[in-house]
Amino acid sequence: MRIIVADCSAEYSGRLNASLPLAKRVLLIKADNSLLIFSELGSYKPLNWMAAPCTIKDITPDHADDDAETEVPQKVIRASADKSNDVLEVTLQHIYSDETYDLGEDPGLIKDGVEDHLQKYLAEQIERIGEGTTLVRREYPTAIGPVDIMAIDASGKHVAIEIKRNGGIDGVEQLTRYCELLNRDPLLAPVRGIFAAQTITPQARVLAQDRGFDCLILDYDEMKGTEDDFLRLF
Repeated sequence: MRIIVADCSAEYSGRLNASLPLAKRVLLIKADNSLLIFSELGSYKPLNWMAAPCTIKDITPDHADDDAETEVPQKVIRASADKSNDVLEVTLQHIYSDETYDLGEDPGLIKDGVEDHLQKYLAEQIERIGEGTTLVRREYPTAIGPVDIMAIDASGKHVAIEIKRNGGIDGVEQLTRYCELLNRDPLLAPVRGIFAAQTITPQARVLAQDRGFDCLILDYDEMKGTEDDFLRLF
């Protein structure tokens, strides 16, 4: 993980255009080359970002200086998407800190009780995603981590399901990585994705639909009640 604190501006071009004026910000560059820009205020979400797969170029211009008042920057970092023409270019006028840390292997997210139970109930009630669907298994193993649920729909197509309590963009990105990997296996492809959660943000829904995924809202109380013989009487 590379962490940079700098006076910087940024320009995003491609499928959309966006810019950030000069200000002091934090840049995170992950091991997969993902680039994220954060400010002091606001939520946990970055102001702008380039997700993997992408290529990072670290450019030191001629006559570079660290004076934020001059036109010549100290450094430029350009992140280019591998599968599109999208480019995020960050101009660093003055760098306060530029450090790299080896975070080691992450054990992954430990699901809370609600998320784990949502997975259990949906596996037991797998036809909620479509009549004729059958369960392959929970926690389907892949080289980058387990898919919450793998199933086969009525047409015989494999379905990868990512389950969240609160569905955001990060969950859609996670499902994207799983589906891209699974679709490389000729014994599984084509694999379609379903993003399932108790709530899904509008941004995550738009991104999921853009990636070709279906969205499924899970009612925890209803799914729990379906399992309960007593509640099924009512």
